[in-house]
Amino acid sequence: MTSERDLSVDRLIDDPRTRIIVCCGSGGVGKTTTAAAIGLRAAERGRRTVVLTIDPARRLAQSMGLTELDNTPRPVKGAAGPDGPGELHAMMLDMKRTFDEVVIAHADPERAKAILENPFYQSLSAGFAGTQEYMAMEKLGQLRATGTWDLIVVDTPPSRSALDFLDAPSRLGSFLDGRIIRVLMAPAKVGGRGAMKFLNVGVGMVTGTLGKIFGSQLLTDLQTFVAAMDSMFGGFRERADRTYQLLKAEGTAFLVVAAPERDALREAAYFVDRLAADEMPLAGLVLNRVHGTGAPQLTAERAHAAAQSLEENGADHESEQAEADVLAAGLLRLHAERMEVMVRERRTRDRFVSVYPDVPIVEVPALAGDVHDLDGLRQIGRRLSGTDDD
Repeated sequence: MTSERDLSVDRLIDDPRTRIIVCCGSGGVGKTTTAAAIGLRAAERGRRTVVLTIDPARRLAQSMGLTELDNTPRPVKGAAGPDGPGELHAMMLDMKRTFDEVVIAHADPERAKAILENPFYQSLSAGFAGTQEYMAMEKLGQLRATGTWDLIVVDTPPSRSALDFLDAPSRLGSFLDGRIIRVLMAPAKVGGRGAMKFLNVGVGMVTGTLGKIFGSQLLTDLQTFVAAMDSMFGGFRERADRTYQLLKAEGTAFLVVAAPERDALREAAYFVDRLAADEMPLAGLVLNRVHGTGAPQLTAERAHAAAQSLEENGADHESEQAEADVLAAGLLRLHAERMEVMVRERRTRDRFVSVYPDVPIVEVPALAGDVHDLDGLRQIGRRLSGTDDD
């Protein structure tokens, strides 16, 4: 029986209007596994689904039985629905390859070759700050534009950088509109010998200073890069803005994933606040790895008291019964520890709920071991949907 406060993952993935699900959260809370389980469950319920991970860890590929993931969606065998057209693909963002694809697609062959061979571009595409987030926006936009997928599930990087891609359009705009870039682009934008002579005096003073800071060779590479990329800058910003609006539109749902621990829920609160500030559609919170017990009526206090009594009885006798009492006492101590963990998790959860009473929540019980195959992902999917009987 679910209440209005419960998050219904099945209702979310079964709704044909849901086209993008973005899973975000801090590290170590099962976010990648959650994204994979949602993708698998959606595929087996009839949707053509692709899971895009921005996290460079290999857990997603391993759990889906794939040797590796790259920038191209790969089909996951054994993930098709029993009825209907559902299927699952998975991929991992390759930042440099995505950047290369954008250059090749939006520049003529000669200019594309000049850009790809430029040393500054090679450094930028391999790891410049903010490039990963922008390329994540590019790849998401590409996947959505193909119209191939009923549902795209995005697994973002761990920690607060998971939401940095929301800033990609504004950061790119700041970079393209920055004073240094405008100075470096100026010679290509001004016509006439007189104008160029006048402009080159000012540009020469600025680039001379920049040359001392960056080094003459790097500055030359940067100028060549800017000149080659000039015609593409507007397209970058336009596509990033378009994807940003797509994330805000109906059909996109953000899921914040957390564990029932103080630090993880503090990070979750940051995500909730940030999404609200940016007017992004938050579907709810996935509270992962919640501990439970088969004997909730036996409190920690009663278990400790019973264990102590059994231990005292065992100390007074030398018999098989005494050994059995000591063993039972140990099991009672373990149960008491589990109950104490559950009480602590419940208090932490309740504090979050008191601050965010309108955020729907689904609790996923902890598994005995790690998830490393499709059966494990199916079990997580059932627990996400509240249909697991284990």
